[in-house]
Amino acid sequence: MKLATVLIEGRETGGIVEGELFYSLDMLRKQVDGLPEDLHALIEQSSQWMSALKEFDLNTLEGLAVESLEFISPIKPTKNIFCIGKNYAAHAREFDGTPPENMIVFTKAPTTVIGHGHSIPLHEEVTSELDYEGELAVVIGKKGKGISREEADEYIFGYTILNDITARDLQARHQQFFLGKSLDGSCPIGPWIVTKDEVGNAGDLEIQTKINGEVRQHARTSLFLFPIDEIIATLSKGMTLEPGDIIATGTPAGVGKGFKPPRYLKNGDVIEISVESIGTLVNKVQQ
Repeated sequence: MKLATVLIEGRETGGIVEGELFYSLDMLRKQVDGLPEDLHALIEQSSQWMSALKEFDLNTLEGLAVESLEFISPIKPTKNIFCIGKNYAAHAREFDGTPPENMIVFTKAPTTVIGHGHSIPLHEEVTSELDYEGELAVVIGKKGKGISREEADEYIFGYTILNDITARDLQARHQQFFLGKSLDGSCPIGPWIVTKDEVGNAGDLEIQTKINGEVRQHARTSLFLFPIDEIIATLSKGMTLEPGDIIATGTPAGVGKGFKPPRYLKNGDVIEISVESIGTLVNKVQQ
């Protein structure tokens, strides 16, 4: 099942994407008793509604054409987005040649989040080294702490696509990731969340990033240094994960900084990130 949030007459409206049509929660709530009003609440209460929603025949409703809608991020994070650094050995090597022995974890501020189709600000006033990072993102579905690797899958609601836009010069200058990772509009997410049952084996998905149609990144999530179950177990040691938390799992080799000379983003660049079983996230850089 694909769950998205769109703008309809200026109002944020969650719903289901099936084929080329969008079915709003407003319509579904008239048919499915107790269905929450937004996707964050749906994720939190998924054990109550998932079965009924899957059994519902969407063909009985009149959907809206997906191509006519403006997408925003499927959910708005209630706290910083968790990110895993250098989780592909080849990406680590294109930076300094040393894959990490221990997991690198940093965060992006909630104000970075934008949706599919929205513009990424170039931020020329603060950076001249804006870079892209295509990633698979995990959406947590159940509250938990001290989660074991064996239990980790039980806490996953689904998956989406995330672009960890990074100002490399700020990242280097401040010797810490947060500022370089947290410029406004530097975290496109979407276009939707796909429930884990439809994604299948998230540990072996193809991921690809194109800039203006040119393939820059191409890998499989089977190349993770730290797999998803280990990521969840590590993050939840001493810290509570909550429904709606978003975890970006790391980016493959091929980022702009890795080229010689570097190929940073410029005004007008179109970024397309595709992840197998999920879809394609598209955004344009604009000054």
